[in-house]
Amino acid sequence: MSGPSAQPPTAAAFFDLDKTIIAGSSALAFSRPFRRQGLISRRAALRSGYAQLLLMLAGADADTMDLLRRRITALCTGWEVAQVRAIVAETLHEIVEPLVYAEATELIAEHQAAGEEVVVLSASGLEVVEPIAALVGADRCLATRMGVRNGRYTGDIEYYCYGEYKATAARDIAEQCGYRLADCRAYSDSITDLPLLEVVGHPTAVNPDRALRREAELRGWPVLTFADPVALRSPFRAPPATAAAAAGLGAVALVGAGLAGHRLRRRRKGS
Repeated sequence: MSGPSAQPPTAAAFFDLDKTIIAGSSALAFSRPFRRQGLISRRAALRSGYAQLLLMLAGADADTMDLLRRRITALCTGWEVAQVRAIVAETLHEIVEPLVYAEATELIAEHQAAGEEVVVLSASGLEVVEPIAALVGADRCLATRMGVRNGRYTGDIEYYCYGEYKATAARDIAEQCGYRLADCRAYSDSITDLPLLEVVGHPTAVNPDRALRREAELRGWPVLTFADPVALRSPFRAPPATAAAAAGLGAVALVGAGLAGHRLRRRRKGS
């Protein structure tokens, strides 16, 4: 919204990124250009890919999440932040545009037309999430931030945008902007975003995993199916990745989710 007659937003619509706005994982999307630029070796890609496959097959138990965290943290430690940002910027339209759900962009436009702020909340790394959020027209985004020293990643995590931290982010934004959470909306595919969905007045499951689908049915939440990924401007489609290449991970994007997921599961076991 712009121009002198534009009114401040009256509420917020919070969107998860992976499988909600884009078809697939933002973490996996940039694995090929990262590898082409020498950030990921073939051996590292296969090792991190093995951890990712374990994560998918084992249902993300605490041990698997810890394995993934250690693999990815080791993989990206020492990378130059400027190089990562440059690779994402150079390949954004080629890699991401064909993955964006048309239904998601239409919904984003509808919320903005209704005077609502669109916020992307993602456990993926900020360097990946920020340009994607801008690409789809979101008003702002919050994402996982990695520690940086002398322009390189330290392997530490400064901020987790995952699970309960997304709910906290939504509360903070609502308080800062004067929104009533009862008027706000949230969209996600994952049960890990249950805290976010619970904190708003209008939660919606999008392409939900089995656990979230069950929860949505129990609570009477709307369930949407987004199935039409289309390029926003580019006429091409990204070629389908092979299993090994796709599993090679955009490491910066996944490290926050791996570590935060491990801590969330460990906390739940102790409760």
